[in-house]
Amino acid sequence: MVRMRSEPRTRAYVERRTAEGMPRKEIHRCLKRYIIRELYPIILADLAGKKIS
Repeated sequence: MVRMRSEPRTRAYVERRTAEGMPRKEIHRCLKRYIIRELYPIILADLAGKKIS
């Protein structure tokens, strides 16, 4: 995931969870869920603004 390398908040999250002993696979799963929760309302708003022909 590119976000794990480039976004400071995500890097801090990964470092914190790694220090807590969370497996990398679980960290990825949590990050994916967070990203979806962040993007879903944006996608819905975009779709609501477009008319389907």
